[in-house]
This record gives sequence, C-alpha cells and structure tokens, in this order.
Amino acid sequence: MPGVYRRPRGPSSIAGVQRSLLTLTATTFVTWTGQRITAVALPLVALDQTGDAWTTGLVGGFAGLPLLTSAWWGRPFRHLLTSGRTLALLLLIQVGGLILVPAAASADAVNAVVLCATGLITGATGALLAPAQRSLTADLADAAGSGTGLGARSLAWQDMAHRSSMIFAPPLGAWLLVQWGAVPLLWCEAAAVGLAAIALATVPHAGTPDDDVAGAPATEPDHVTIRAVLRGDRDLAAGLVLAGVGGITWFAFPLGLALLGAELARPGQLIAAAMSGYGLATVGMSFVVPLVVTRIPRMVAIRVSWAVLGVSFLLFPLAAPDLVAVTAVAALGGVTIPFGIAALNALVTERATGATRRAAFTAETVLHNGGASAGLLVGGAIIGAFGAAPVLVVAGLIQIAAVAVASLWPGRGASARGRYRSQAGDLGREVRQAGRGTAQ
Repeated sequence: MPGVYRRPRGPSSIAGVQRSLLTLTATTFVTWTGQRITAVALPLVALDQTGDAWTTGLVGGFAGLPLLTSAWWGRPFRHLLTSGRTLALLLLIQVGGLILVPAAASADAVNAVVLCATGLITGATGALLAPAQRSLTADLADAAGSGTGLGARSLAWQDMAHRSSMIFAPPLGAWLLVQWGAVPLLWCEAAAVGLAAIALATVPHAGTPDDDVAGAPATEPDHVTIRAVLRGDRDLAAGLVLAGVGGITWFAFPLGLALLGAELARPGQLIAAAMSGYGLATVGMSFVVPLVVTRIPRMVAIRVSWAVLGVSFLLFPLAAPDLVAVTAVAALGGVTIPFGIAALNALVTERATGATRRAAFTAETVLHNGGASAGLLVGGAIIGAFGAAPVLVVAGLIQIAAVAVASLWPGRGASARGRYRSQAGDLGREVRQAGRGTAQ
C-alpha cells in the first residue's frame, strides 16, 4: 500500500523510517521551543487588552480541562491519529487556536471568551497530539524490525528535544519580547507550529511487522480503555501510577519552594535556585539517556527515579535557606527523572501495540500531566492550610510510599506478554519466525 511502511527489506527502508523519526523529533523541538518562548507574552497581552489580572491564567486553566478529561472524550479519535498527515491536521487545528489571541489583539478585541477558546483548542489538540506522536514513533520503530531498541532510543531523543528548550527558550523569549513585543511573538509561535505541521505531513502511516502476514485477522479493537491497559499489565500499571503520583505531588516543588522562600525572607530565590539545579540536571541527563536506554532495567529505573525525587522533596526544608544546598538537592531530584520517563516509554513500546499502545501513552499523559495540572490547581490551598515545609515532606513521603507499594506489587514477566498483544500480532510473529527457521 503506498504511503505505508512495511517490514523493511533493505537499508533504504530503514533509512526512510529513520528520516521520519528525525522529523518527529525535530517537530517536538520546534513546538516546545515556540511554546516556551511565548510563555511570558500571552499573559502580558491578556493583561494589556483586558486590564484584568485574573484573565492572565485563563488560557492555561482552560487548556488543562481537555487534558484531564481526554481519556473520555479522546477515545473515539485515538485510532485515527496513526500517521503524520493526521497529526499535521491536528497541529493545524492548534494553529487556529493559537492565532485567535494575536488576531483579536490586532483589533483590540481580546476578552475572556477569546482566551478561553484558545485554551480549549490548544489544550484539546495537545492532549491528543502527545500520546499519538509517541505511539507513531514506536510504530515506525517497529517497522524497522524488532530487537533494535530503536523505539526506546527515539522516544528518549524526543524527550531530550522537549527538555533542551527549558534552558535557552525562556531567556530568548524575554529578549524577543523586548525587541518585538508580545503580539508578534504570538504570531511567531503560530507560524512555527504551522511549519511543524508541514514537516509532519511527510511522515507516513507506519505498518507494523504484523501487517506482513496476508490475511491476518485484525482482532484488536479500535478503542481500548485506560482501565484495560492498567488491568492488563502490572508492570505497566505500576509505572503509569507512579508517573501519576509524581504528577499530582509536583505542585509541592514550584509552589512549595516559592512560598518557603517567602517564609524564610528569600522571596523568589529558593525557587530560582531549585529550578536552575533541576533544569540543568534533567537536561544534561536527557542527552545521556538515549545512549544507554536499551541497557536500563525498566522497572528499576522507574522506581528509582520517583523515589529519588521523593527524597529530594524531603531534603528541601533541611537545605533551605542555603541556595547552594537547595540547588544541589534539586539537581539530585532531576538527574534520575529522564531515566524513569525513558524506561516507562520503552516499557509501553515493548509491551503494547496498536490501540493498546495508544491507550497506554494516553494514560501516561493523562495521569502525569493531568495529575500535575490538578495538583497545581489545589496545591496553593493545601500549602496555605498546612505550610510549605510540611507539604514538601508529605509530598516526598507519598512518592516514596508509592514506590514501596509498587516494589511489593508482583509484576508480570515476559512469558505473559502474548496476552497483551492481539491475536493477529501473535499469528504474524509465529508465521515470520517459522519462515526464518528461528525459535521463540
């Protein structure tokens, strides 16, 4: 079938897969860089146009609503997002949401409705795009053949592309804001996402190796629920739940340290030091992870990463108000996180295919990112009621306790992997292996 990858027969096919994987990584870098460059511009435009400070958070607030509910409303769309063209269409819809504010600003017509609409559109497209892009990456890697670790490495490179912009994009955005102004920056973000959509349109649908079997029945349903994913594989469920716990308790880091700094007469200094230490450590490690991800024990890396982050939360009240100590503790927490995320992505890639894989990546997005949004929503009130230091300690203990429970939870071994895949996939592997004369 034209435009669909089959199992590669030679170097040219593998080269085509690698070009597509590089395109997916490049678009990740472009879109995240644009988002971080313009992060400060949108609130300024909202404040300037409306004159009300409460409107500055409308876009971010309404963007979180589709993310938190995407497991429900996004299920009918997941099976459609399996090629670069469909992802490009999704990005073009996102562009439509992004241009609402600068277009309205040009006519001095920015209001709460425009800001809410922008948040809903960009939030909905982002909630669908992130898991779909990871799933397509894994599918393309499957098309290059099994046992290469290409999927795990490619997803690790994408995570690096996402994290690397944390270092240079905010200061670049501040400089461009002074040079150009806020509204031109918003137009630039829309243009960058539009270019990313054009690039994604060149990525074809990825036929998995199972597609090689003539007449193999496609028995896997188009719609797989997140609940089915969590019940189907205990290791995968443990990794996803730990990511969710980490997301929910994340608010203690930015909000807790910001308020702790104010309590200790270091307003803004503690959170700045912690963010610097965490950011440098996590970005630095994200360049290392793709080189070693194929040798990382999956569950060990997942458990250790969240446990170490929990320990760093426990140490923050002890380290404050020493800025050097706070920076070191934050770096300790950040240095292991890229390994844990890469291990979870690799686990999804290796344990699931098709609709199950898409549902698993959706679960990761909803539980981790959605959990972080929910935590930030209520975190301020929690810290206000109990204090910054106690909340940091409790958040750290929750993460460590979750890891302890996950460690005691018996995982499923490789011998049971077949039940997680569709009957068509099992038949396809057996036929190919018989043809090659190899044993399982």
